Amino acid sequence: MLLNKYFDLLEWFKDKHSVLVAFSGGVDSTLVAYSAGKVLNDNVLAVTVKMPFISSEELKDAERIISMLKIEHLIVEVDLLGDEHIVKNTPERCYYCKLKIMSKLLETASKYGLRFVVDGTNADDVKSYRPGLKALGELNIRSPLAEVNMGKRDVRTIARMLGLPNADKPSNSCLASRIPYGDRITLKRLKRIEKAESIIRNLTGIRLVRVRDHGLIARIEVGRDERKKLFNEDLLDEVSKRLKRLGYLFVAMELGGYLSGSLDRMVLKKLKE
Repeated sequence: MLLNKYFDLLEWFKDKHSVLVAFSGGVDSTLVAYSAGKVLNDNVLAVTVKMPFISSEELKDAERIISMLKIEHLIVEVDLLGDEHIVKNTPERCYYCKLKIMSKLLETASKYGLRFVVDGTNADDVKSYRPGLKALGELNIRSPLAEVNMGKRDVRTIARMLGLPNADKPSNSCLASRIPYGDRITLKRLKRIEKAESIIRNLTGIRLVRVRDHGLIARIEVGRDERKKLFNEDLLDEVSKRLKRLGYLFVAMELGGYLSGSLDRMVLKKLKE
């Protein structure tokens, strides 16, 4: 059954001729790029967007992973902080981000003579609150994983079977997702979040970490199975001290652990009311 989904994914690319893959360095876009390369050979270009919403560490990791796949890679820059629709950070922010990013990738695809732009959206993503999916539909960006009904668990299992270098890499998202809706997004705030998460990873060895930035409060979320790595008084003191140096007055921990899109809960609650 699982292998059939992978064969369906390979089959999906057979009539596409050439594609640009929106490549983040995550396992989803890696499987898409790898599969496209298997079918289309050199008619694949992986493009990673350089922007302040993505940490420098993630950008370097994307470069490392794509070089291992031996797929042509390009980095393009997109100015998101110059767009008022984005920086005012409404619940529709993701729509405007995707609209700007994918429009740039469509321009790039046209420049290189590539017929399709594809991304790593999987079948589970379409079930959650993701305003950016609307932009993908408007721009005719294709999502092969979703189209062959491949969910996150499927992706990871197949990535392990294929020996992809990031099969077990924790999911990541843009740094803006750490800022509550309605709070303005600034470069200073994004850099603070990036530094805070780097500090926690380096001090603790925790792989999955989010620092939700509530102004003066840093609310730390880590993977549920990694919470115990923080259960040390000296370590907690050090994390608190270093994050407060970044400008936070209070440093708190989400006791239930990491939850994808945790800041979306207020939006979803309002939609239900």
